[in-house]
Amino acid sequence: MRSVNYIGNNNVTLLESGTAFFPALIAAIDAAQQEIHFETYIFARDDTGIEVETALMRAAQRGVRVRVVTDWFGTGHQQAARLGVAFAAAGVRYRVFNPWFKRGVTRTHRKIAVVDRAVAFVGGINVNDDWMCDYDPGKKLPAPRWDFAVQVEGPLVAQIHREAQAQWARVGHLGLIKRIDLLRELKAAPRTGGDGPMQAGFVVRDNWRNRRTIQRAYLLALGRARTSVLLANPYFAPGRKFREALAQAAKRGVQVTLLIGVGEFKLQDMVAHSFYPKLLDCGIKVVEYRKTQLHAKVAVVDDDWSTVGSSNCDGLSLFLNQEANVVVKDAAFARSMRQHIERGIADGVEIHRDHFKHVGRLKRFGYETAYFLYRVTMRIFTIGYA
Repeated sequence: MRSVNYIGNNNVTLLESGTAFFPALIAAIDAAQQEIHFETYIFARDDTGIEVETALMRAAQRGVRVRVVTDWFGTGHQQAARLGVAFAAAGVRYRVFNPWFKRGVTRTHRKIAVVDRAVAFVGGINVNDDWMCDYDPGKKLPAPRWDFAVQVEGPLVAQIHREAQAQWARVGHLGLIKRIDLLRELKAAPRTGGDGPMQAGFVVRDNWRNRRTIQRAYLLALGRARTSVLLANPYFAPGRKFREALAQAAKRGVQVTLLIGVGEFKLQDMVAHSFYPKLLDCGIKVVEYRKTQLHAKVAVVDDDWSTVGSSNCDGLSLFLNQEANVVVKDAAFARSMRQHIERGIADGVEIHRDHFKHVGRLKRFGYETAYFLYRVTMRIFTIGYA
């Protein structure tokens, strides 16, 4: 099983939710002098979306080469069409990933920005208002959505930039000459240096060379865990290997805690609930986050391994969608990430085995049915992918 390719001498800064992420992103866009690559799943038409859209157009109008990719399904057809018109007028180059599912059901769920090949952003934060529900934009959340991204400076940025360039090429219809020009750009990418000692790796999931990369990164970390695992994820429905890795870690005496988002989709909650009894029996602590919408896809293993990105622990993210995570090996970063997750756990509700004693047969049957339907759906959708 291939490990993550770690690169040293990086500065990786953790950004919690939009209140930290968007000011840092927009400041980087406004400071751009040469080029910007920007990719997101949701690009909403709300105050936050308009602020980012305006910043990208400002950059293009002052001569910066700006390339934007959004997912057709996540952003929506009407909004994607509107962005196309607005961006074209401002000189922003814009492409939509997989419109009308012409390339199958895969989506780009990644959230990546690279500015001047010097600074990059990777995480789970879409371009939308923290206070508004992302699957129902008219619904206000009880508290700001809980999510994370990282700002990266240092040698790792070159790798993120190459992936952003490659995605731009994949989404477009490039002729031979343009492909040669793009290859020259890739080879000419300068290596920027950071002043921090952090080791970090960039892992992506696609349906070509990197079909299982993100899951492998998790499995390797879980297999090597010695003391603790903290994992926060909104959609918990991993495959057998992932669940077994969690169970084996707990059986070795590792303290495994799962913080799981609930309340968005009833069927998703039922699938997650179908796993709870076996997880609890293995000694895994399960906590449900009910304060607001949990959108974070983060984890900390022991005292030095952390990941932040767009990949959920479910079949879509692990076996179908295009995803991107940053993995960091650094004690200080791990401590910071741990503190954030522990605060989330404190805001959650722990699930105990006793909670299932009074679950009726009908509800148990519902959990089992939900899991069965989920497995069948994933097998159909991931034919040729997983």
